[in-house]
Amino acid sequence: MDVNIAPLRAWDDFFPGSDRFARPDFRDISKWNNRVVSNLLYYQTNYLVVAAMMISVVGFLSPFNMILGGIVVVLVFTGFVWAAHNKDVLRRMKKRYPTTFVMVVMLASYFLISMFGGVMVFVFGITFPLLLMFIHASLRLRNLKNKLENKMEGIGLKRTPMGIVLDALEQQEENVNKFTDYINKMKE
Repeated sequence: MDVNIAPLRAWDDFFPGSDRFARPDFRDISKWNNRVVSNLLYYQTNYLVVAAMMISVVGFLSPFNMILGGIVVVLVFTGFVWAAHNKDVLRRMKKRYPTTFVMVVMLASYFLISMFGGVMVFVFGITFPLLLMFIHASLRLRNLKNKLENKMEGIGLKRTPMGIVLDALEQQEENVNKFTDYINKMKE
């Protein structure tokens, strides 16, 4: 299936003011996870632009370490995803504790990068943009258009880069999964 790039959302929608931001309910992890996944899918191009600006600044200041850091993170992430697909224990951990899984990937990347001396590049060029994305996705309330776009992504009408990454992490909205399973049963 073709991969589509999601449209760049209006910046006043991305940062609309304090009325569209709220603290997530930390007691309901499932609802919080759905909010994060939904926002990551909906605002993925905006996140990419913000991360690209930060990576560009850090890459300009230290290009070799930035390239090295990017390669290490991609290789470690790919290795952990591969291992999780082949080991049930890791697969269950990745499904139940996605934040822990990402933290383990980042810590393993950190230790590998520290051997090459590029720790500050890793912190400011890779970790900080990811942290900003997570904070925004956690705090930003969803709107109707956001939910509709995510449903289309979930049932396979659209494939985007963030959707592929979230599939690798097995993090989709629970309701979308149920709807997709129903559609697949109907096709059979």
